[in-house]
Amino acid sequence: MMARKGDRMHPRWSQGTAVSRLRTPLRLTALAAAVALVAAGCHSAPAASQPATGCGTARTVANVPVKVEVTHGKVDCPEALTVERAYTRAIAQGRAPGNGGGGPLDVSGWKCQGFPTPVVLKTGRASKCVRDGTEILAILPPPS
Repeated sequence: MMARKGDRMHPRWSQGTAVSRLRTPLRLTALAAAVALVAAGCHSAPAASQPATGCGTARTVANVPVKVEVTHGKVDCPEALTVERAYTRAIAQGRAPGNGGGGPLDVSGWKCQGFPTPVVLKTGRASKCVRDGTEILAILPPPS
């Protein structure tokens, strides 16, 4: 059925793709956002990514088991576990700034920080400790 002259189609049901119906500023914004996402994706991973080294388990201050992994750089596992356990003790002793939050806190030259709850729920990462480009993560095991 052809539209007669003077008939108007509702813009919601007009012909063409959704992108072509957007006004020019919106199309440019959408294009800029797409380019930014692609560019961010191109630079987010390091060129020579190393696999994480699992070092065993520790417990959070709430006695929740976490896997301790070295995700960047090199540190031996006994030291990684010692740092993570010292961080947990420091939190339990109330040495973390703020409302009992997770840091940042200096632990034997390592800067340790707990992740906010939304990050923990999304990624499983409970905390990290970094020094000279080396990163130790405490990760909640996946639910079983």
